[in-house]
Amino acid sequence: MNRPFIEPAATVAKINVTPIIDVALVLVIILMVTAPMIAISDLNIKLPPAETRSLESANRVTLTIGRGGEIAIDDTEVGYGQVTSVLAAKLADKKDDNVLVVRADEGVPYASVQDLISRAKSVGAKRIAIATQQRGNQ
Repeated sequence: MNRPFIEPAATVAKINVTPIIDVALVLVIILMVTAPMIAISDLNIKLPPAETRSLESANRVTLTIGRGGEIAIDDTEVGYGQVTSVLAAKLADKKDDNVLVVRADEGVPYASVQDLISRAKSVGAKRIAIATQQRGNQ
């Protein structure tokens, strides 16, 4: 008995890209949420309380001053003598609409904060914001 020859159907090999796109979008969202937290130093400081509004600009450089005199620019700890050069480099890397955010512990003498702000102005910081703790979030 002869059986009729049946040609096998051509297999279609396609990759479903929908799950790949879903994973990529989730990773982008995670990056967007965590990126602002990474750029702030881990110095243990207590910000003074005040009634403030949130900072709108994403182009910011953070200058953190700890109670013991520790200084950090964004997430990098620097010595007092290096502040001017590192800050000048960071401000040059950012766009023209950058904001310098000064985060100083409430126990840091005002003269130290004022001196660092003066140094920042001398290297081109035009917009400067002082970080505080929102009242009620203490």
